[in-house]
Amino acid sequence: MPVPVTMQTFGVLLVGALYGWRLGALTTLTWLGQAAMGLPVLAGGANGWVAFAGPTAGYLFAFPLCAALTGWLAQRGWNGQRAALAFAAMMLAHVLCLAAGGAWLAQFVGMEQAIALGVAPFLVGSVLKSALATVTLKLIASRHRDNA
Repeated sequence: MPVPVTMQTFGVLLVGALYGWRLGALTTLTWLGQAAMGLPVLAGGANGWVAFAGPTAGYLFAFPLCAALTGWLAQRGWNGQRAALAFAAMMLAHVLCLAAGGAWLAQFVGMEQAIALGVAPFLVGSVLKSALATVTLKLIASRHRDNA
């Protein structure tokens, strides 16, 4: 499988939801910049410019957009105070990530293989990570409300 299973999207979407669209996207870009400079911050310690040219680069390029989408929706009430909407925001961002990643991967292995190797295996994980991110947001929102 050319695409590793990680918790990266969980982190990216949570950063977007917590920081808002601008800071979430900027934070994600900063993290990717660290990878581009050679820091081993991607899955499996991957780093350097080669990570942005290989089969998984489409997912990396989608990350700031996913953080921005989740943040934008969270700022409009799709957040921890409305769990169903927060879950929908996380799922939409996962769909964006899988679509961009799969489209890029298709340039290397063809569309059928890209769907089989880079999209389908991650659908259940996307649902689970979206649910976990939603629960995390809800807990943070309730804790923030309790401390206010």
